Amino acid sequence: MKIFPTKELNFKLIDDQAETLNRLNRRTEKSENLTSQYTDKSFRGVINGNEFKIISSAIGKGAFCVMTGAIESNKGNVKVEIHKVFRILLSVFLCLPIIGLIALILTKAEEFSPILILVMIGQVLIIRYAFIGLAFKFLSRESLNRLRDVLDLEWIKN
Repeated sequence: MKIFPTKELNFKLIDDQAETLNRLNRRTEKSENLTSQYTDKSFRGVINGNEFKIISSAIGKGAFCVMTGAIESNKGNVKVEIHKVFRILLSVFLCLPIIGLIALILTKAEEFSPILILVMIGQVLIIRYAFIGLAFKFLSRESLNRLRDVLDLEWIKN
């Protein structure tokens, strides 16, 4: 089980590589720090040659997913993962049920029951799959759709 989900996709370019990179450069605000800020561009990030590391410029939800990839002559790939800052925050969120169980055992607020371990495991799984998994699914889809619109590409089925 991976703690944090990732997505790796391949795509085929409709235009040539130079036109696609030009379009990406025009629609990306240069930023070493991948942080959300108001901008009229579609993305914020870094483009080095044919490689890129960008986030969506949508305020509030665009920085959740970081897209890293490369554009080759007529194809490319992109890897979507959760931003490092959000991974740290979500790690703390995932540890809360464990911390709660340890605090319950140490304070002896109630008699220890093995059911509490199952409840803790259930809570961690719900946080991982219901909250983190669904948020990543929807926010990564939104970022990838924005990338598809800007670069004018077609996704390749794996």
